[in-house]
Amino acid sequence: MANFDTVLVANRGEIARRVLRTCRAMGFRTVAVYSEADRDAPHVRDADEAVLLGPAPSAESYLAIPRILEAARRTGAGAIHPGYGFLAENADFAEACADAGVTFIGPTAAAIRAMGSKIASKVLMREHGVPVIPGFDGGDQSDAAFLAAASDIGYPLLVKASAGGGGKGMRIVRVAEELPAALAAGRREAKSAFGDGALLLERYIDKPRHIEVQILGDTQGTVIHCFERECTIQRRHQKILEETPSVALDDALRADILAAAVRAGEAIGYRSAGTVEFVMGQGGDFYFLEMNTRLQVEHPVTELVTGLDLVRLQLEVALGHPLPIAQEDVTRRGHAIEARLYAEDPAADFLPQTGTLSGWRFPDVAGLRVDSGVEPGGVVSIHYDPLLAKVIAWGESREEATRRLALALSGAAVFGVRTNRAFLVDVLRHPAWVAGELTTHFIADHFGRWAPPPPADEDVRDAAVAVTLVEVVGRAAERTLLPALPLGFRTSRYRDEHVQWRVGDVVRDVFYRATGPGRFRVTVGDAALDACVVSWDGAELRFELDGRLRRARIGLGEHGVDVLIGRTDLHLARVPRFPEAEHEGEQGGCRAPMTGKVLQVHVAAGDRVSAGQPLVVLEAMKMEHTLEAPYDAEVVEVLAEVGDVVDADAELVTLSDPS
Repeated sequence: MANFDTVLVANRGEIARRVLRTCRAMGFRTVAVYSEADRDAPHVRDADEAVLLGPAPSAESYLAIPRILEAARRTGAGAIHPGYGFLAENADFAEACADAGVTFIGPTAAAIRAMGSKIASKVLMREHGVPVIPGFDGGDQSDAAFLAAASDIGYPLLVKASAGGGGKGMRIVRVAEELPAALAAGRREAKSAFGDGALLLERYIDKPRHIEVQILGDTQGTVIHCFERECTIQRRHQKILEETPSVALDDALRADILAAAVRAGEAIGYRSAGTVEFVMGQGGDFYFLEMNTRLQVEHPVTELVTGLDLVRLQLEVALGHPLPIAQEDVTRRGHAIEARLYAEDPAADFLPQTGTLSGWRFPDVAGLRVDSGVEPGGVVSIHYDPLLAKVIAWGESREEATRRLALALSGAAVFGVRTNRAFLVDVLRHPAWVAGELTTHFIADHFGRWAPPPPADEDVRDAAVAVTLVEVVGRAAERTLLPALPLGFRTSRYRDEHVQWRVGDVVRDVFYRATGPGRFRVTVGDAALDACVVSWDGAELRFELDGRLRRARIGLGEHGVDVLIGRTDLHLARVPRFPEAEHEGEQGGCRAPMTGKVLQVHVAAGDRVSAGQPLVVLEAMKMEHTLEAPYDAEVVEVLAEVGDVVDADAELVTLSDPS
């Protein structure tokens, strides 16, 4: 039986904070680890002690096993919790912990290996009566073998990485001609993400649902389930909305899936928390996909409906204790939904975003839980996943949980980087979501050309007034000369003060004059309004405008002001009195959509390219992005080399004018 009093969390961000919270509640001393990029991160401050691992790249920090074990030795940590991602499903890491006399809070290395290969795991599942989807195990990794197997399986099919998940290395192939390119890209991405380029093929189930089952096992051989979660809503093969219970399961089908998941856990003598994932067709036929031998990102929805603390149960099992609950003790109440809030642009194919958070605040909503690893002033960098937070809502019914989650997201002030916040609200309010009519194609079917809803003119006007008032209040707070002079005082009674704000392509003129303490007469367009500042705490302005009390959450950023007013999210830029002359005569080309590393350059100066032809492949936030020629042209100059780390908007290839 293990005995430890100090736990090191070998992870970062929201999951590190989540694990640290339970460890502290159970009385364990805690240790965080961090990279140079995370020196000021919240998870570092949450721990009793923290150790620097190395530079920002994961390979030199969060994936560096010797450095993590040395951190445990230096701090006297007797156990390591890996969270999810990074080393959570690395059997070599689990073994290295054991060799170092440190308890790995998770399953055995043998269990990780058994489930770590999608190929071997499916063989094992077949042997134990768990339904498995038809496919090719990739025993022969040659293109010829894949082409032959694909012909037997039939198209469409999926190319998948054998050694990992999260959509890395995954490609949908609909015709044979697409397979060689998909194999090459899949191997490259899988090698980068997992250090293993092995691939496999699976039959592609049309309009599937994604159902997973939370299981728990202990060292005494007990395996139980904690019901299912539905994770069907995905983008780029990664989940963005998860819920429990699934509306697609009746009692009989639910019993079958739960029993299959328990058999899967028993087949490998599973201990700790894990998740068995299934794909389910429209007719209720379900197949084993994989088993995640770790805590899942979406575990909070299970916790909210069952009342269990899954991290606490992991720690109890790691100490050698039997599970303190039996299967009949696991009950659930209500409905829970989790939304993954990402720094990404849904209007640009969910392209990851980088930047500095200038605002971070969520409204007070009943049944709400927010697990985050960020705070105002934090930097969202290229080095790690763009997940900012998990926003989870519980309700007595699915309808109530949906309303609460949509309300929380619509009122969340997240400034400084583009996010999928408004997109998530639109999904939650879509009739197909409300009806529970879900497939993994949900986003493509209903949001193929999503764009943020146009702001209401009244909200734009009131946002311009709000930021003007904040500017005036700020000047007043800093003023030392003639402090008794009324705000907005002018020697000419007929001239108001004037400020201009750019909102998109529109410039709003705001004229104002003081009429009393905190009171102003404001003119915007044809509207003359009485404004009164009620309160300003540095992040939220409450103001009265013509008898209507409004609330504006405001983030003062480097390049302007972000405002959330009502349900409208706006960016306003102050128009300078003497604007700089615009640049003229710039040639077109290919620019980096974000900070990233150049993986491939496909062209050279003098080449002729066609619209849509690949120019450069960029890697950012663990994803590959192919940048294409916007039109037919000649390559004038190539400004990037393989291995370069380039900033957002950096020009990579210069093109001639369209031809």
